[in-house]
Amino acid sequence: MKKEIKERYDLLKGIVEQYLPDDVDASTITMESHFIQELNINSANLVDIVLDVEDAFDIMLENDDMDGMQTVSDALGIIDRKISEK
Repeated sequence: MKKEIKERYDLLKGIVEQYLPDDVDASTITMESHFIQELNINSANLVDIVLDVEDAFDIMLENDDMDGMQTVSDALGIIDRKISEK
């Protein structure tokens, strides 16, 4: 994993960890982790994650972007695209 991608992954993982329910351990977060199905993040917390991602990466996410954020990998792809569009 390239350093830049690893840094973005670590930042995203730190954001996601804050919203994990008690029955999900942060060590289970991987690139393939599905936010709702595997990490048990509810839709309200997913919105909070999106807001935190916008602040942390200084980007704006549209509804289509949010709909596409199913997994950690999806989110990183969207973050990368938004940063490159700046």
